[in-house]
Amino acid sequence: MTGVGEGVTDPYLWLEEVESDRALAWAEERNVVSKERFASTERFGELEARVLAMLDTDTRIAYPSRRGPWLYNYWRDREHPKGLWRRTTFAEYAKTEPDWEILIDLDALAAAEGENWVWGGAAVKRPEQRRALISLSRGGADAKVIREFDIEAKTFIDPADGGYHLPEAKSDYAWIDHDTIYVGTDFGPGSLTDSGYPRVVKRWRRGTPLAEAEFVYEGLSTDVAVSAGYDRTPGYERHYVSRATDFFNEEVYLLESDDTLRLIEAPTDADVSWNKEWLLVRPKTPWEVNGSTYPAGALLAADFEEFLSGARDFEVLFTPDPHTALHGYSWTENHLLLATLHDVQTELHVLTPGPDGWTRAPLADAPAMSTTSVMNLDRLEGGDEFMLSTSSFTSPATLMSSSVGGSVEVLKQEPAFFDADGMETEQFFARSDDGTEIPYFVIRHRDLRGTPGPTVMSGYGGFEVSRRPAYSGAVGMGWLERGGTYVMTNIRGGGEYGPEWHTSVLKANRHKAYEDFAAIARDLVARGITTHDQLGAVGGSNGGLLMGVMLTRYPELFGAIVCQVPLLDMKRYHLLLAGASWMAEYGDPDKPEEWAYISEYSPYQNTSAEQTYPPILLATSTRDDRVHPGHARKMAARLASEGHEVWYYENIEGGHGGAADNKQSAFQAALVYEFFLQQLMDGERPRRA
Repeated sequence: MTGVGEGVTDPYLWLEEVESDRALAWAEERNVVSKERFASTERFGELEARVLAMLDTDTRIAYPSRRGPWLYNYWRDREHPKGLWRRTTFAEYAKTEPDWEILIDLDALAAAEGENWVWGGAAVKRPEQRRALISLSRGGADAKVIREFDIEAKTFIDPADGGYHLPEAKSDYAWIDHDTIYVGTDFGPGSLTDSGYPRVVKRWRRGTPLAEAEFVYEGLSTDVAVSAGYDRTPGYERHYVSRATDFFNEEVYLLESDDTLRLIEAPTDADVSWNKEWLLVRPKTPWEVNGSTYPAGALLAADFEEFLSGARDFEVLFTPDPHTALHGYSWTENHLLLATLHDVQTELHVLTPGPDGWTRAPLADAPAMSTTSVMNLDRLEGGDEFMLSTSSFTSPATLMSSSVGGSVEVLKQEPAFFDADGMETEQFFARSDDGTEIPYFVIRHRDLRGTPGPTVMSGYGGFEVSRRPAYSGAVGMGWLERGGTYVMTNIRGGGEYGPEWHTSVLKANRHKAYEDFAAIARDLVARGITTHDQLGAVGGSNGGLLMGVMLTRYPELFGAIVCQVPLLDMKRYHLLLAGASWMAEYGDPDKPEEWAYISEYSPYQNTSAEQTYPPILLATSTRDDRVHPGHARKMAARLASEGHEVWYYENIEGGHGGAADNKQSAFQAALVYEFFLQQLMDGERPRRA
């Protein structure tokens, strides 16, 4: 069938009507069938209960966010399925059972107001920390209601009493002072970009109507978004505005006292940040300036004021190599901490500026085959303290505290949620079609070596998102404990080897990411780890698109596929919800020259009744206002009409994450692994000729 927009009407276009009675009834009919098949078994019930118990237990680490003397935490458990927003001091947090000050009980709030509130975050006004702007969504959507909260009184402030309040929208906001904020929201017609994000930013003073907020800046409707913020570092206070022209390019301006803008003249695709007198630039493509060329993925430092005055003298703080990339960096009061990835494994460093330049030293040990993250730095309140969180595929998380130059102490450690005795992690490399070596991790019991067995491989490959080793109790309980092998892939499109690992597969080169995933699937079989009939694949969002391509382009490689909150109709993706913001990643299907390469892989336009496909489970959320649920709905309908084995489940809540609370998360995890167990592990599936 000819694709949408090529002279033929899409017969399933009505499934894009998110909350129409007809579309919801269609979804519910398929939910009933999928639940009957996969959610009615004793095994499903046992796994769902175990995953829910893990998510609800108070033995999990309550990860905090530091704001000066306070550690804030959002927490969900069995008694509080919607969650608690709370805080405590560091001294109290270090105790076995901290005494938390409960600020917001979201379950009580939702019940009192008759709303299905899902927590969206809190912006605490500093330094005094007496007020916060609270984000709440209905059912987990990206669009949120913003309300001002009095932390000391533990009450929301009525707009009639001067409290800030924004109706449901994909808003952007930032504190300036107690009585002023920057705000970008839906001000009316023309105030949002084509992607649904703020196009206009204003300065809103307390006690005045939103309609009277002072204009600051506006971008174009074709931009992704604009925003404004305030850096309150004492002695270095700066107002700034950013304009994201697409997903990967941004213009950053300093906003002067007379509201004139001063462009920071770095490449628009570079990461630009500052702290006190230092400007940091991380170019994503080679940058030639002042007679020097700096490679993509390097980290450069310059005196900020000198740079603004025209100087282009940089000190190179990090230079990538074929195996090592910069993953992240952040400031303490006096130091810059770097996290690098060497073949997707963490290394930590501390850099210190001084009168004779920058010095560099190791920060802390990072175990192999694991991920160690630096967190809870607070450069604004002073001090060089930080926390480290470490986990691996088989070792649960450990949270540690330290300061630069000090010893590392264990603060919290999670218990094991599955039996990992005898399980090992190995790293292999597969050669993609163009010769590029693609890394992947294999997790399995040592007794499985030498015998091909049921295997599930996961992938993403987009937006420079790096996938690193991490503990997952659901994977362990649902798959590894039952004798399965789990594989995490690091295909191109991510950031595991720096920005060029991502940019090398943009737009017309997108096919290389799919070739990478297929190469790993073949390599797993060639190494004797699995067979194609025993091999499953799972991915969500951009990874859901990956799954759609695997189904339609490489069906012979897989025995089953799970495709979650996916992009699939690439002819219309840019017209649905936030889709227009991703054209820098995929291309513009309205341009014939770009649709020419998108059409080659767009799953919805490439299904075939004549082809044999592995069974597929498509899962999405009605309340996903980032990736439209119509993608999954229409794909399920088309595959079914062509006679393929397709299963469908749509959660009414959850937004792009697919679940709004722990119970829904446990259900979906159990659904995925029951599907894989039935398709890949139970009995003998017919072998392909």
